[in-house]
Amino acid sequence: MAALDEPLKKILGGTTAKVLAEHLGLQTVGDLLHHYPRRYAERGELTRLADLPLDEHVTVVAQVADSRVLKFNGGRGQRLEVTLTDGSGRLRLVFFGKGIHKPHKDLLPGRRAMFAGKVSVFNRKLQLAHPEYELLDGDAESGAEAVDAFARQLLPIYPACQQMASWKIAKAVDAVLPSAQDAVDPLPGALREGRALVPLPEALLKIHRPESKADIAAARDRLKWDEAFVLQVALARRRLAETQLPAVARRVAEGGILDAFDAKLPFTLTDGQQKVSREIFDDLAAEHPMHRLLQGEVGSGKAQPLDALVLTPRGFRPMGEMAVGTEVVVPSGELAVVDGVFPQGEREVWRLVLSDGSAVECDDEHLWIVGSRETGERVLTTRELRGDLLGPDGRPQWSIAAATPVDLDEGGERPLDPYLVGQRLAEGGGPADRLPTTYRHAPLKDRLAVVQGLMDTGGGPAEATAVYRAAPGPLADDLAWLVRSLGGSARPVPVRDGACDVFVALPAGCPPFRAPGGGDGAPTEGEPGVRRAVQAIEHVGRKPVQCISVAHPSHAYVTDHFTVTHNTMVALRAMLGVVDSGGQAAMLAPTEVLAQQHHRSITEMMGELAEGGMLGGAEQGTKVVLLTGSMGAAARRQALLDLVTGEAGIVVGTHALIEDKVQFHDLGLVVVDEQHRFGVEQRDALRGKGNSQREKQTPHLLVMTATPIPRTVAMTVFGDLETSVLDQLPAGRSPIASHVVPAKDKPHFLARAWERVREEVAAGHQGYVVCPRIGDEEEAPTAKKGAPGAKTAAAKESSPEDAAEKRPPLAVLDIAEQLRAGPLASLRVAVLHGRMAPDDKDDVMRSFAAGELDVLVATTVIEVGVNVPNATAMVIMDADRFGVSQLHQLRGRVGRGTAPGLCLLVSEMPEASPARARLAAVAATLDGFELSRIDLEQRREGDVLGQAQSGVRSSLRMLAVIDDEDVIAAAREEATALVTADPELSGYPELRIALSALLDEEREQYLDKG
Repeated sequence: MAALDEPLKKILGGTTAKVLAEHLGLQTVGDLLHHYPRRYAERGELTRLADLPLDEHVTVVAQVADSRVLKFNGGRGQRLEVTLTDGSGRLRLVFFGKGIHKPHKDLLPGRRAMFAGKVSVFNRKLQLAHPEYELLDGDAESGAEAVDAFARQLLPIYPACQQMASWKIAKAVDAVLPSAQDAVDPLPGALREGRALVPLPEALLKIHRPESKADIAAARDRLKWDEAFVLQVALARRRLAETQLPAVARRVAEGGILDAFDAKLPFTLTDGQQKVSREIFDDLAAEHPMHRLLQGEVGSGKAQPLDALVLTPRGFRPMGEMAVGTEVVVPSGELAVVDGVFPQGEREVWRLVLSDGSAVECDDEHLWIVGSRETGERVLTTRELRGDLLGPDGRPQWSIAAATPVDLDEGGERPLDPYLVGQRLAEGGGPADRLPTTYRHAPLKDRLAVVQGLMDTGGGPAEATAVYRAAPGPLADDLAWLVRSLGGSARPVPVRDGACDVFVALPAGCPPFRAPGGGDGAPTEGEPGVRRAVQAIEHVGRKPVQCISVAHPSHAYVTDHFTVTHNTMVALRAMLGVVDSGGQAAMLAPTEVLAQQHHRSITEMMGELAEGGMLGGAEQGTKVVLLTGSMGAAARRQALLDLVTGEAGIVVGTHALIEDKVQFHDLGLVVVDEQHRFGVEQRDALRGKGNSQREKQTPHLLVMTATPIPRTVAMTVFGDLETSVLDQLPAGRSPIASHVVPAKDKPHFLARAWERVREEVAAGHQGYVVCPRIGDEEEAPTAKKGAPGAKTAAAKESSPEDAAEKRPPLAVLDIAEQLRAGPLASLRVAVLHGRMAPDDKDDVMRSFAAGELDVLVATTVIEVGVNVPNATAMVIMDADRFGVSQLHQLRGRVGRGTAPGLCLLVSEMPEASPARARLAAVAATLDGFELSRIDLEQRREGDVLGQAQSGVRSSLRMLAVIDDEDVIAAAREEATALVTADPELSGYPELRIALSALLDEEREQYLDKG
C-alpha cells in the first residue's frame, strides 16, 4: 500500500482517526496532507475579532483583557466570563458550572492563547460558549509544545470542527508529514518546469509548515495547478469521448416546419439570437452529440391590445378579431395574410400620441420604425422611445412615417358621387352626421374626392395646410381619418360646442396642394406621406393583448404606422430543426407549472404548425404533446402512443418523461430547462432513450439556464459543455428596488413592508409573498415529559447562554392565514405550492395572471417560468434560508412589466451574521453575474464534477474558480493539448494515478453521463 493510501487509524490511533473521518471526511494519510490550512497567524499578531462570522466554528489568537466569576439563579449557579481583545473588537467567553475552575486558573488578564468554538450572540454581543483553548505563553503546565509551535514565524489555522480544534489537527499533520516525500507528482515535468512550479512533496511541506509567506505562495501556486490541471484533463477526455459517440446528424431541411415557423414569426431575430442559433445548428449537423449550455434570458413577445385596429382591405378591424388567414395591409401597400396569432394575456399598455392628435396603443416592448434628422431611420421599442422622447431643444425628436395609401372596399353601394357627398356634409352636416361607411372604406380616388368636396366647401386654404373650420366632432373625426388614410396628417383642434378646426396636410400630389404631374390627384407611387412626430407616451393601464404575424417579408402591418413585433425562440427553433430532420425533441422542465406554461406557449406560437395530422393543421406541422405525472390515464396513453409512433415531434414534460414506459420513435434532441434543478441521473435517463432506426444513438443535448454563470464557473463546472450566452437582456424589464427588512431588530420595518404591498395593490398591481416551507408537514416528535434526555434538554434550555431553539422556517399556509386576518385583510390572497393538485396550481396561476388575485403566497414553485408583468412587489420571508442565486431568480418574477419592481428580503438574523451580509449583497446589485460570484465566494463550489449532486465532498481544496480564472484557462489549454496528443495518457502514468484518485467510481459515472 502506498504511503499516502495508509489509513489514518494506523498512524494516529482509532479515536483521532474516527473524529477526522466522521466530521472532516479525512480517511487516509493523503486526505490529511491535502487538508490545507485555512489561513496563518503570524507571531504576535492578534486576529481581528470584529470580523468574526456568526454561527461558524472559528479559531482565534487573542489576549485576555478581563476575567470574572458571576452568580445566577439566586446564587445557585455560577459562570466565568472572560473578555478577549485585539484592538479591533472584543469577544466574550463563557464557562458554566464545574467547568469554570481550570479556565479560571489559566485565563488570567494578559495571557495569550488560541481559542476555538462556535460564535453565537447573547444580549447582542458575540461570544464563545465553553471554547477549547491552548495557551501560547508557556505558563500552562503542558504549554511547551504550544510555545515551540508559536515560536515559528507562521502558525497554520486549519478548517476544524467542534470535536477537534485546529491545533489538534496540526499535531495530526505533524505525524503524517514525513509521508509527503512519497507523494506522486501528477504534473508532466515539462509543464512543471515551464510554469516554474515546485515539486509536489515540497509544496505539501511548505503549505503545512511554511518558513515565510513566499513558501505559502509557492505552495499554493503549485497545488492550484494540481487541481486545475487534473480536473481539466478529466473534462478534456470527456469532450474527446463525446466526439467519438455516434449521433444522427440533424441537418435543417429547407421548406420544412422551421422555415414555416420563421416565416410567420412577427419579428427579426436579434444578432445575439442569430449567433446562438447558428452555433446550435452547426452542432446539430455533426455526427457526434451536441453538448451545449445555453445561458441567458430568453425574452418575451411584443403585442397590441385586442381593441387596437389593424387595417384590412375592407377597413380597420380589431386586433381581437384577427385570425389565421385574415387578409391585412402591410405598410408598403401590399396585401398579406395573418399566419400566426399569439395571445399574450394581460399587459400594461401605453398610448403613443402623435403630433396630429392621433394615437395608437401597444405594450412597452412594441417595436417602431422611427426617424430623426440626426440618426435617420431606426427601430426602437416603446420603452426606448419613452426614455428618449425629446431632443436637446426640448422638442419631439422621433417621427413615424405614414403608410402607403391603398384602395379599400367595404363592399356596399356608393350611389352618390363621392365629391358631392363631401360637399353635402360640409354644407349642412349636423352634430351627429357621419360619413357613410361605404365611402369611408372606399377606393383611394373616392376617399380623395370626399376630402376634396369637404375642403372645397368648408375648408380654407393656408400656406402649408388647409383648415376646415368648426367641423362638428363626428365629422372632424371622419375627415381626419380620411386624410390619414391618404398618407397625410390631420389635427383636430377643439373650438366650441364640440366642434373642431381641422388642420389638414396632404402629401405632394394630393389636392388642395396638387403637385405637377399628380394626374387625377391620387398620390403618385413612391411619394412619401406626411411624417408625424411622437409627442407624448401615456400610460393606459392593463389590457388583454396579442401579437400577430404576417406572411410578408416585412412582417409588418398597418395601424396608422409601421410596427414590427418580436420574440425569442432559440430553443424552440432548435427543436423544430430536429423535427425537420425526421427526429423528435423532448423538453424537460423542473415543475408541472413550468411544463404546462412551456407547452401552452409553444402551441400558441406555433399555431396550426402544432396540429400536425389534425383537421385544420398545417401540412408541415407536427404534434406537440404534454406529459406530466398527474395527467389522466386516457391523455397519458395517447401521449405515450404519439411518442412511440413518432406522431409527436415535440414533447414537453417533467420527470414523467424519464419513466421506463416512455419510449420514443427517434429522439434526436433533449432540451433541459433550468438544468441546475435536475440530478445527473435524471438527465442521463432521458438521454438514454435515444435511438434511430432501432439503433442506439445518443441524442443531442441542450441545457438552458437563465441563472448567470461566470465564465470560470462554466469552464470548470461545465467544462465538457460548449457554452452559448444570450447576453442581450429582454427589453421591457423595469428596475427592481431591493431592501433587507430586519424583522427581529426593527419589527416596524416588517409592518411597513405589508403597507408597501397594500400600496402596490391599491395602485392596480399585484404581489408575491414567498416562504421556504409549505406548512402541512407532520410535526417532528418532541421529547415527552419524563423521557430520557428530557431533563438534560430542559437544563440546557435554561442556561442563559443558550439561544432559543431555532424555529422551523416560515410556512406558506401559516403566513397566508396570518396575512388574511391581519396586515393584508380585505385583499384577495391565495396560496400556491408544490403539493397542490396540478389543475389547482394551474387555476391559481391563471387567476393571478388574469388579475383576479392580489397577493400570491407561494413556495419557490414560482422561481422559474412564471411571468405576470403586473406583479410588482415581492416579500421573501426568512430570506436568509435561500441561496443567493435562488433569491436572484425569485426577485426576477417582479419588474417584468412597465412599473418598477420591489423586493423585500425579510430576515430575523442579526446584522453581524454572514446571512445578513449575503442578503445585503443581493439587495445591492441586480447583476446576476456579480451575484453568482458572491454566491460562490461564500459557499465555494461544492463538488465540481458531481455538481453537489453525487453526495461526495468538494474536489477543490485550494482552487477557487472565481479568483483563479487565469489558472483554469491555462490548465484547460494545456490539458486539451496533452489529451489530443495522448488520449490514453500512456506516457503519463503519474497523471493517470491522480486521475483515478480524482475520479472515484461515483464521479466517473457522473462524468460518463454528462
